[in-house]
Amino acid sequence: MNLHLKDKVIIVTGGAKGIGEGIVRVLAHEGAIPVIVGRNEEDNLQVLNDLLAKGHKAFQVVAELTQPAECKKTVDAVLTAFGKIDGLVNNAGVNDGVSLENGNYEDFVASLHRNLIHYYLMAQHALPALKESKGSIVNISSKTAETGQGGTSAYAASNGGRNALTREWAVELLKYGIRVNALVVAECWTPLYEKWIKTLPNPDETLQEIQARIPFENRMTTSEEIANMVVFLLSEASSHTTGQLIHVDGGYVHLDRAILKM
Repeated sequence: MNLHLKDKVIIVTGGAKGIGEGIVRVLAHEGAIPVIVGRNEEDNLQVLNDLLAKGHKAFQVVAELTQPAECKKTVDAVLTAFGKIDGLVNNAGVNDGVSLENGNYEDFVASLHRNLIHYYLMAQHALPALKESKGSIVNISSKTAETGQGGTSAYAASNGGRNALTREWAVELLKYGIRVNALVVAECWTPLYEKWIKTLPNPDETLQEIQARIPFENRMTTSEEIANMVVFLLSEASSHTTGQLIHVDGGYVHLDRAILKM
């Protein structure tokens, strides 16, 4: 499908691994110029060089987005290289397990920097360029904001913030023709998820139990399935879609659990 993204410059934070890498690869396949933003240059270059070897266009910026100044540095680097920004995907973050019962102020605030504050800063710094291009923003969010999970207060709060900012920005940026949407992830198979599963006493059994609770086909969502929707939301094919929290989760969040017994 041609989504008319050829040579569109799209920033993808956390773009070297997992969901971010999936988004970067689909964007490149559509002819866009994805900008891989990540803290590890080796990881960034691995994806970048693979895309370049396949004839795609791409770019990378090494940045530690938990440091506010790094957000501006990232946007400045993209503008220096291309002179424009056509889209922003806020994706970087981690479920870091900062709980209410056992957490503390310092860890809670640090988690907000890992998972929420750079969403705001990246959008703020990119905004002048997005006004010029009438670009789009997609915020990657998590089911934890809606379902709760237990033991992860800071991450849940960050995702609640991501959802709220999506709606707020969609309203604030209407006058500039900038669309803002969120993609809500539930159980998506990524290298980080696999690493977590392997730390459990019975990883295979636990994975089977999780998959059994996913209504559609009893399987994990793939990063490519997430990416396909994100890229659609960035494109003019979704030209009248803004302020939406879209779930690509096999029905995990909203379908009645009674169906699992059918």
